[in-house]
Amino acid sequence: MDLQLRDKRALITGSTSGIGAAIAKALAQEGAIVIVHGRKEEQANQMAEEIDANGGKAFVAVGDISTDEGARQVANKVLSSVGSVDILVNNAGIYEDRTWMDSDPKGWADIYNANVISMVRMIQLLVPHMKQLGWGRIIQIASGLAIQPFAARPDYQATKAATLNMTVSLAKELAQTGITVNTVSPGLIATEGAKRIFHQIALTKGWGSEWAEIEKHLVQEDWPNPSSRLGRPEEVANIIAYLASPLADYINGANIRVDGGGVGAIN
Repeated sequence: MDLQLRDKRALITGSTSGIGAAIAKALAQEGAIVIVHGRKEEQANQMAEEIDANGGKAFVAVGDISTDEGARQVANKVLSSVGSVDILVNNAGIYEDRTWMDSDPKGWADIYNANVISMVRMIQLLVPHMKQLGWGRIIQIASGLAIQPFAARPDYQATKAATLNMTVSLAKELAQTGITVNTVSPGLIATEGAKRIFHQIALTKGWGSEWAEIEKHLVQEDWPNPSSRLGRPEEVANIIAYLASPLADYINGANIRVDGGGVGAIN
């Protein structure tokens, strides 16, 4: 299937590793011009070089979008490199393994700024240019925890719930502009970074060192789901590539779960 993404310009925030990197690669494979974003120039350049080496086309925009200045730096680099942006994937964010009682108000404010306000910054900086084009895609990365929270990590989960709300509001704000806004909510995804953490957990719990065995325990104890496994970054990236395409014009204000059926909700 041709997703009609050739020469569409796509900024993926937080795309030097993990799900963000998978999204950048998937869009580049479909012919999009990808802007790799991260806070570390060396990592961003490595990802862009990998995309170029595989026949894609990538630019780099480095900056800390949890600050106003950093977000403007990224937006200015994008605009100077490719002129405008057709697709914005708000993927960047942070994660802290905190509980209700060992988190503090400042920590809550910091993670809200990094995970929610950073999205607001990029939207406000780039959407005016999208409006001039009369077409655009905004895709926000949330989590199944936005709908089905655990007791732990309440600050992180609250930011993902805010993302769902913000997506619907923005879709209504951008009615009749040609721009759609959607959320993708992954479940537990086996990124390389996550697998390193899970291997460490496995050592303390006696799960062994083989990934297949570790994954089985994770599905039983952390993310039970009808698919009986964890997700892969490429599975998240593929649905984002479709949502970013002209073929998805009638999908707007939606939350698409990629979680193996792990969230016990209708949506």
